[in-house]
Amino acid sequence: MTAPTPLIAGNWKMNGLAAALGEARAVAAGLGQVPGRVALCPPATLVDRMRQALAGTAVALGGQDCRAEDNGAFTGDVSAAMLADAGASLVILGHSERRAGYGETDALVAAKVVAALSAGLEPIVCVGETLEQRKAGEALAVVTGQVRGSLPAALAGKAFAVAYEPVWAIGTGLTPTTPEIEEVHKAIRATLVEQFGAEGAKVPILYGGSVKPSNAAEILHAAEVGGALVGGASLKAADFLGIIGAL
Repeated sequence: MTAPTPLIAGNWKMNGLAAALGEARAVAAGLGQVPGRVALCPPATLVDRMRQALAGTAVALGGQDCRAEDNGAFTGDVSAAMLADAGASLVILGHSERRAGYGETDALVAAKVVAALSAGLEPIVCVGETLEQRKAGEALAVVTGQVRGSLPAALAGKAFAVAYEPVWAIGTGLTPTTPEIEEVHKAIRATLVEQFGAEGAKVPILYGGSVKPSNAAEILHAAEVGGALVGGASLKAADFLGIIGAL
């Protein structure tokens, strides 16, 4: 069976002004041969300018969220079509910061996935448990439930990725042990195969949560880890390239 093509995606979150485009250029310039795909997901204000900065390079461009609706009276929001029009080819959906801070449900994330597909974007759908849920022994149930609820049937036959981000590890410097990561990734894989059959075995499952050059090799070579969704370490080219080099 064909192994998933690895994906390393950098989520800049609400960071980055025009001057930061130099870091994106440095990532592209330092790539070399990579056994997988690399993407950067800047804030919406930089998507078009990063498209120009990365033109002709191997680095793909993504957005960080999109509205489920195609257009309308939604002041401040960005549609999937707008991201695609600005040059994005991927979009992060259902990040824990969106789920916790904006009350996004699995159903809403699934609706955003459908919108992303309609605009030709490849979704990176995030799932993950809180520290309280892990301590209660609910991690696998929570994560597989999010996978089932956030991935609509419309994804069948389409390119997408799932990112496992233990909420308690994001930005904290804490990282689950390799066996803990593998346990969750294997459960996600089983759920993907349950939902999408053989196609579910080809979906890359990314790990996110305080990924840095010092721990990237161990994480990226764990069972069923098909890449990483990188936060703070993607803001500096040297750090991001160090993670990419661990593939």
